[in-house]
Amino acid sequence: MQMPEPDRDVIARRAEIVQAMRDIVPGEGVIADDDMLKAFECDGLMAYRQLPLIVVLPDTVDQVSRILEYCHDNGVKIVPRGAGTGLSGGALPLADAITLGLTKFNRVLEIDYANRCVVSQPGVTNLGITQAVEGEGFYYAPDPSSQIACSIGGNVAENSGGVHCLKYGLTTNNVLGIEMVLMDGTVIRLGGKHLDAGGYDLLGVMTGSEGLLGVITEVTVRILKRPETARAVLLGFPSSEAGGDCVAAIINAGIIPGGIEMMDKPAIHATEEFTQAGYPLDVEALLIVELDGPKIEVDHLIEQVDEIARQAGAICSRISETEEERLAFWSGRKNAFPAVGRISPDYICMDGTIPRGKLGYVLQRTAEMSAKYGLRCANVFHAGDGNLHPLILFDANTAGELDRAEAFGADILKLCVEVGGVLTGEHGVGVEKRDLMGEMFTEDDLKQQQRLKCAFDPAHQMNPGKVYPTLHRCAELGRMHISRGQIPFPDIPRF
Repeated sequence: MQMPEPDRDVIARRAEIVQAMRDIVPGEGVIADDDMLKAFECDGLMAYRQLPLIVVLPDTVDQVSRILEYCHDNGVKIVPRGAGTGLSGGALPLADAITLGLTKFNRVLEIDYANRCVVSQPGVTNLGITQAVEGEGFYYAPDPSSQIACSIGGNVAENSGGVHCLKYGLTTNNVLGIEMVLMDGTVIRLGGKHLDAGGYDLLGVMTGSEGLLGVITEVTVRILKRPETARAVLLGFPSSEAGGDCVAAIINAGIIPGGIEMMDKPAIHATEEFTQAGYPLDVEALLIVELDGPKIEVDHLIEQVDEIARQAGAICSRISETEEERLAFWSGRKNAFPAVGRISPDYICMDGTIPRGKLGYVLQRTAEMSAKYGLRCANVFHAGDGNLHPLILFDANTAGELDRAEAFGADILKLCVEVGGVLTGEHGVGVEKRDLMGEMFTEDDLKQQQRLKCAFDPAHQMNPGKVYPTLHRCAELGRMHISRGQIPFPDIPRF
């Protein structure tokens, strides 16, 4: 995997850049010591690491604006960073770039119950939004498994989902407005407290843009009233294929649950040992289906789901009777990733999305790939919207296992595209899936996407080397032959 060639001139000017940043962000807001920089050398994709040029931690919008204006005028690159929980390498530093951390932007600015929205700084955690409003019976719907740590600004950058995204949508369906700083330091606002805005959908462009277009400094999200009732049912199946078929049957029946999550046997056992959530251990696949809304509706629909599951071959069923029991069902799923981390020295979490009707087929093919590569794979995913999270288990200390794990992951993502799906559902492309973009998009598709980036960042200073396998200079994109505009990427240090 390759990244843009480091700018040796910028590296040589490091002391000058450090002083310029300290003039803008006084005190402890500039980190230049190598030992301290190691805390920022990677995000959740820990196989790839690189010390940044420096790290800057501003705490005002004016500081962010002045930092970007300086970088724009002096040819310095910027890598925006939220909480660092991303799993695709989107916040991977560059040796010649400032890592711009937004963790000090950690305040809820306004709670507007009349308009059912919250205005927040980007460093507030996902769960922090809900905690700020739950006293009045409200909550923020998108709930990634990392919600206790991931930031709302990072959620916007990656268009994060969560276990309830089937019914309530991803981040893009719940963001109303943002404030952002462009590469030249200009501060702009997109959207607001209203549900939609006129003109081009630039808010939609920014949501999921992975830090390539600007730095988000404020987010307005919609909040929802807590449902009157929520109940979940645990369903065990003799095979993953039967579980996948049940998911399709539930949706085909016209039932839209709050969430449908699926786990296979390795994930079930690891999770039950870790959380003791009460999961059955004699099944090959487990579904968690949650219904929410008026009590009479929930009670009726959950019985329907139970019957559909039995017709699909479920061998056990357990419906939550109390709120504590429902939360226990979810505690296992929410802790699945750390649970799997206890049974393997390392793992890679993939993020492909497929049509629901292909779940059984894809799980079968994944099992075949597992045997081919000689690596275990635990499957935990948002079954309702077909968002797979295969966890490929390996040991980085064993020669060749990381390479095999990456090849295994690439084959899974290629399979997702082959069956009509996409490379990512919520983790983003970053560097992890960047070199697979050609599996899904033609060269013309990728050039058109880069034309949009050029409108925001013509010098490619904002998070370069991410998302696009070949970076074209903006001046070359309109020409038929663009090979002279290609920028070579050197290797990323990998551990």
